[in-house]
Amino acid sequence: MSFWRKNKWLILRRCSQAFFLALFLAGPLAGLWIVKGTLASSLTLGVLPLSDPFVLLQSLLAGHKPEAAALIGGALVLGAYVLLRGRIYCSWVCPVNVVTDAAAWTRRRLGLREGMNLGRKPRLAVLLGALLASVATGAIAWEVVNPVTMLHRGLAFSLPLAALAVVAAIFLFDTAVALRGWCGHLCPVGAFYGLLGRIGGGSLAVSAPKRAACDDCRDCYHVCPEPQVITPALKGAGSPLIAASDCTACGRCVDVCPQDVFALTLRRPFAAASIQGDLK
Repeated sequence: MSFWRKNKWLILRRCSQAFFLALFLAGPLAGLWIVKGTLASSLTLGVLPLSDPFVLLQSLLAGHKPEAAALIGGALVLGAYVLLRGRIYCSWVCPVNVVTDAAAWTRRRLGLREGMNLGRKPRLAVLLGALLASVATGAIAWEVVNPVTMLHRGLAFSLPLAALAVVAAIFLFDTAVALRGWCGHLCPVGAFYGLLGRIGGGSLAVSAPKRAACDDCRDCYHVCPEPQVITPALKGAGSPLIAASDCTACGRCVDVCPQDVFALTLRRPFAAASIQGDLK
């Protein structure tokens, strides 16, 4: 199997993540202001507002009165992720995903076990805590500690030590404490977009159309950031579609499967979908 075939979706994801990061950094670093702002709130080409709906929700709970542009931007982003798949943000846009993938690879190379089992519910608790903190403080609470925003600011304002500190902290946590600990167990942004995924199901999905060819090598489980979503489609008696909203549609299972069991596919949004495994 060629290198491209074994890593096609990984390479495409890295290109996507680099593209979005470059859009935001082109202005402060090179004076090319295609996009002004951050992933939290931005203006593209001076006309297209985009707002993170999680940030917008915190702003509303904090008692702020967002401008019409922010509300329009939030609605646009919300609609896009509901139609596509909420958690594609995690694997195709978020730059922290590169760090957590690197930590997972390091753990596999070192032969480390999963480590602390945090479960999926803590990220919902952090999500609720961020919303309550916004109500209590009158501020957009999560943005104070959001590693994506901190990384962006560190790179944009030539603060390499600040950016490196964010990267190192998440890398060490995922490597030494819990496998996929940050994205899979703590990050409230992933939890929020996972909840969005329950609304529309998403048109971008992974399926296992050749699951009968599975030889139980478990390569897919080893690379999947949310391995609990695989079993119902791969081993269940129902649909081979991975319908769980926690699936990030990263495509790594497609890349690594020697039997070509998996495929990235399009489905009809708002179709009935099982959420089995979302909170395990």
